[in-house]
Amino acid sequence: MQDINTYQERLAKNIRRLRIENKYSQEYLAELTDRTREHINRLESGKETIGFTTFIKLAQVFNVSLDELVGFEKD
Repeated sequence: MQDINTYQERLAKNIRRLRIENKYSQEYLAELTDRTREHINRLESGKETIGFTTFIKLAQVFNVSLDELVGFEKD
């Protein structure tokens, strides 16, 4: 089983990757998720853990499963 920090790092990278792939600015992603640009920046840099509501909203915005968003892989 992988360490929780590994998943937090993957989540941060995936948020940034998906945002860039969708050509969203941090400001636009913040609008879509009812957050601030600063909050999105902290999530992408791994400086803040994600709340459940934000986690769900991001998965919906990017049209991915929660597993995909976090980078979960079965061992």
